Parts: sequence; structure tokens; C-alpha cells
Amino acid sequence: MSEKNNYTLTEKEKALAGLPYLACTEELVNDRLKTREMLYEFNNSKPVRRDTIEYREGREKMIRQLFGSAGKDVEIEPPFYCDYGYNIHVGDNFYCNFNCTILDGNKVEIGDRVMFGPSVSLYPATHPLQPEERSKGPESALPIKIGNDVWIGGGAIICPGITIGDGVTVGAGSVVTKNVPSYVVIAGNPAKIIRTVDNGIVQSCDEEDSATM
Repeated sequence: MSEKNNYTLTEKEKALAGLPYLACTEELVNDRLKTREMLYEFNNSKPVRRDTIEYREGREKMIRQLFGSAGKDVEIEPPFYCDYGYNIHVGDNFYCNFNCTILDGNKVEIGDRVMFGPSVSLYPATHPLQPEERSKGPESALPIKIGNDVWIGGGAIICPGITIGDGVTVGAGSVVTKNVPSYVVIAGNPAKIIRTVDNGIVQSCDEEDSATM
């Protein structure tokens, strides 16, 4: 049998593959500790104007060190929380308001010109539904992908494995449990389509249409 066939995935590799994994390994514990230290520095940094050298050498530099990748003109208002940081990838012109949480056990991709209201939460992390299995400690994480030109209102929650298309507006307080097509407005718990955006024209959906997504 070849060495390749004998290879055993690390817990980090299992997480990125969407497989059950144990988060208490030394590698992942150390990664999270390093991230906590970076977040402590970021969340306690002095507020300065974005158009200054102090911002570029301060908060912006910290964001680029924390994330897997970041485009141009990225602004995140402290406090901000995440597990690892290196699984988060954001595009150009990303704005994130206060108190955002991203549990990035798996990849989180955020497109260009995306805005987050305050207290937005992205939850790739999930746990077994069976209490007996859950008590053994395994968890898993499913990737989240957010397209371009998306606005997510304050307090919204994006659940594991969700893809949100381009041009979507997510109403404040929504809980997104299913994939979202492009150019719609969604709201509610669970979130449903309440409007569509076609060639710049916003149209309301009737009650029957809003029940599907």
C-alpha cells in the first residue's frame, strides 16, 4: 500500500473537509490561542481615521495578518470575534459593524462590496444532534460563501453550509438556514424571500412565493 493511502488526515484537515473532528488537539488549541491574542490587540486598538497611515499600519495591518486573505478597503469595527481567522477570506470594500462573530472552523468566503450590520454572526461550526455522540466531543464545520454586493442586517445569523448569492439583502434579525439565490431580499426566522430585485426594480413576493427558497 502506498504512503498516500496510509496517510491519516489531521483534525484541521478533517475540519476543512467537513468531516467530524476534535477541536482539542494541540495544533488547533494553539491556533485559537494565537488568534485570541491577535483579537485582543485588535479589539483594544486606538480608533483612528481610515485615511491615515496610523489606520493602515494599525487595524488594517492586523486584519491582513488575521485573515486568510483580504481585498482593498476593508474595515471592521471592534469588537470582532473569530476562532482561527485564517479560514476567512474577504473581497474589496468590505465593511463590518460592531460585534461580529465568525466561527471559522471551515472556509468563510465573503465577496466584494459586502456590508455587515452590528452583531452579525456566521456559524460554520455545528455539533451532532445525538446527545450521546455530542458528549464525546466531535464537531464539524461547513463552509459559508457570501457573494458580491450583499447587505446583511444587524443581528442576522448565517447557519453552517450556507451560500448567499450576489445582490442579496438579509433583513435584521434573520436566521438563514437555506441557500439564497441572487438578487432577493430575505427576512425572518427561518429567513424567506420577501422581495426580488430585477434590473434595479424591487418587487414584493406574495405569501405563497415567499415560502420557498
